[in-house]
Amino acid sequence: MLQRLTDQKTMHVLVATPGTDQGGIDRVMASLREQLERDAAPGFEVEFAATRGPRHIALSPLYLGAFLARVAALKTTGKLDVVHINLASIGSTYRKLIIARWCRALGVPYVIHLHGADYREYWQEQVSPWLAKRIHSMFAHAARIIVLGRVWAEFIALQVPEARDRIVVLANASARPTLPQRGGGDRVHILFLGRLGERKGVPQLTEALKRIQGLPDWRATIAGDGEVEASRAKVAEYGLSDRIDLPGWVGPEGVAELIATADILVLPSFSENLPVSVIEGMAAGLAVVATPVGAVEDIMENERTGLLVPPGDVDALTHALTRVVTDPVLRARLGAEAQQFHRRVLDLAPYAQATRSLWRDAAQH
Repeated sequence: MLQRLTDQKTMHVLVATPGTDQGGIDRVMASLREQLERDAAPGFEVEFAATRGPRHIALSPLYLGAFLARVAALKTTGKLDVVHINLASIGSTYRKLIIARWCRALGVPYVIHLHGADYREYWQEQVSPWLAKRIHSMFAHAARIIVLGRVWAEFIALQVPEARDRIVVLANASARPTLPQRGGGDRVHILFLGRLGERKGVPQLTEALKRIQGLPDWRATIAGDGEVEASRAKVAEYGLSDRIDLPGWVGPEGVAELIATADILVLPSFSENLPVSVIEGMAAGLAVVATPVGAVEDIMENERTGLLVPPGDVDALTHALTRVVTDPVLRARLGAEAQQFHRRVLDLAPYAQATRSLWRDAAQH
């Protein structure tokens, strides 16, 4: 295998993405694709293809079938060295089990890129022994396993000890903002980006915003799909409809505009892998308030690159929001430190370089 790759001028990679254009992993993969195109690195041809698709879930088998056919066609023509599999729980796992098995049947090395926020609970508590065994096999046969932080590396090493030396920690990255950072002007703008519901801590956020309604000169945007109508009803009940906007799902251009007009990024989640919205907030120099779940503590240091509050603790969340709303010096310092960390660790150029290196290693597995 090593000799074959040495003689081969171009390495071919096929990346499996959800293709819904709504989740954090789709944003990460879209940014990676753009960076790879900018880099124009010689010796690489990378193709991205959807496995779930943007339409109704009932149509996902069509996207999956097309992806499997693409794998076979590329393998037949000698233009496939590695398949990169982005993995989350439930439907994503079933689709990726099929892809991984297909790759093994065709002799194509594959990389698993674990993004699911609740994958620990899913694998350990929610699947049958039959499915758990097959998930184990999928990981055990992977040429490389990408995880987003130390806590996830430890989890996979415990679940699949035979794959310990193939686990690679590679944090998500994001592009630098394309719009100039304007902030909220006379009214401090608090921004939430994510799926509205219990897991992301939206009820606790709404309660905290109710508690700070006596503070002057702030507004908030809670953007994302999920329990939008229920959240709007709660905001109206609290008498905050004139201060909190809930636009529903927002596309990439809308997200960029929201970030450009924000001063604070808040994400009080109960579980995460490594949230893209936090990384995008850091890239823009926003003051970030978040919870130390998943791999968040790998990229955020309390009181330095943001403020960390315990999940579900409305008192602590209220206190943190009060601090960053009322103290512009604190806001500026946290945002500047976060942005510097992003440029050193979470920028796209080194992320793309690390990913290409990982693909090379996987192909030689």
